[in-house]
Amino acid sequence: MGSCMGVCSLLSCVSCLCGSAPCLLCSCCPSVKNSTVSRLLFTFFLFLGTLVSVIMIIPGVEKELHKLPGFCEGSGSVLGVQTNIDCNSFVGLKAVYRMCFAMAAFFFLFTMLMVCVRSSKDPRAAVQNGFWFFKFLVLVGITVGAFYIPDGVFNLVWYYVGMTGSSVFILIQLFLLIDFAYSWNQLWLSKAGEGNAKGWYAALCTVTSIFYAISIAAIVLLYVYYTKPEGCTEGKILISVNLILCLIVSAVAILPKVQDAQPQSGLLQASLVTLYTIYVTWSALANVPIESCNPTLLLRNSTSSATATQPLTTWWNAPSIVGLIIFLFSIFCISLRSSDNAQVNKLMLTQGSTAGAGGEAVAVESGLHRAYDDEQDGVFYDYSFFHFCLFLAALHIMMTLTNWYRPDTKGEELTSSWTIMWLKMSSSWIGLGTYLCMLVGPVLLPEWDFS
Repeated sequence: MGSCMGVCSLLSCVSCLCGSAPCLLCSCCPSVKNSTVSRLLFTFFLFLGTLVSVIMIIPGVEKELHKLPGFCEGSGSVLGVQTNIDCNSFVGLKAVYRMCFAMAAFFFLFTMLMVCVRSSKDPRAAVQNGFWFFKFLVLVGITVGAFYIPDGVFNLVWYYVGMTGSSVFILIQLFLLIDFAYSWNQLWLSKAGEGNAKGWYAALCTVTSIFYAISIAAIVLLYVYYTKPEGCTEGKILISVNLILCLIVSAVAILPKVQDAQPQSGLLQASLVTLYTIYVTWSALANVPIESCNPTLLLRNSTSSATATQPLTTWWNAPSIVGLIIFLFSIFCISLRSSDNAQVNKLMLTQGSTAGAGGEAVAVESGLHRAYDDEQDGVFYDYSFFHFCLFLAALHIMMTLTNWYRPDTKGEELTSSWTIMWLKMSSSWIGLGTYLCMLVGPVLLPEWDFS
């Protein structure tokens, strides 16, 4: 009897994997929105692919694979069976490119599939919010197929695709940070209105001062390590330009007319934008192809594994690690948050309404711990744009893990280029310009609806 009940329980779990998101919640979980669960599961797919990519690019992984008997070509046989697997295809840049290609293809497929879904009554909404087992199989299938793609032109073409998409994602990250700062500022100001105003204002000033202090320290370090008294003119000019632009943006944020038009704006948002701009500047300078002006330039730019006489390729540098942390935070915001700022909601195609409250009430009254449908009257977020953001995120993590280095057609040599440096700097300028427009737009064009 116990075995039968166990089999029935297992079959019910399998049916949940083939069905909708509500089945995936355990009895101890609170009732949550169906839209939230779906976004979290798709984000889990992205995180899983990112983890695999990180493992594939860790130095020394191929040597460990060769220790497994019968797994790699030349590693011996198991029960007389000799494999012909080239483990070099599973590590390094080649593996990261193919893993991220699979993730990008998967999310681009859903981007096309979910165009113009208006509510959960659309049959395609069932595909968005259910059939997780089959969607996982599709992702695995695309991944397996991606590793059969020959090198040739693929590496170079996919590099340019990743370069373009990642540049767009840099701007999306800035919008998310601005939104986070707006929400943070609004929350603490509301707390100050409820009581202990001096304490909350002091905390707000402290955090803002810390952000500016880190930015100033970072600028000093950039001048020290990425410029020289003689030479490195580009670095000196670019650091100075972005420093001046950040000062202008910070000054505009506290102008009386801007404060009257947007009382929620302030130095907290400007300080966070400044800090992110300095990071992008640092990341751009890390791609300067001159060793004397770039201490983080990889000295041995090769995608192949090291031989016995060569050191292992070190993929990780400080800009990549910081970029990975910002990437994780951005994906968390895309998956869970809806903005309190109407301008950001319009840019990200989300809404901050309380749609679905009726579904929550039904779930609570029934005593069931499950995800309730909050999108019968309208979707909480744009399905297609959400997948497009994850598509760009897959490209961004690919470029971050490979330090934005360009491979040759054979996938054997990597080089850094001035193009990447200028592309990142342009992204920082576009981001600053967009933020500046968000500040002065309501002042210069009061007849326009910026809400």
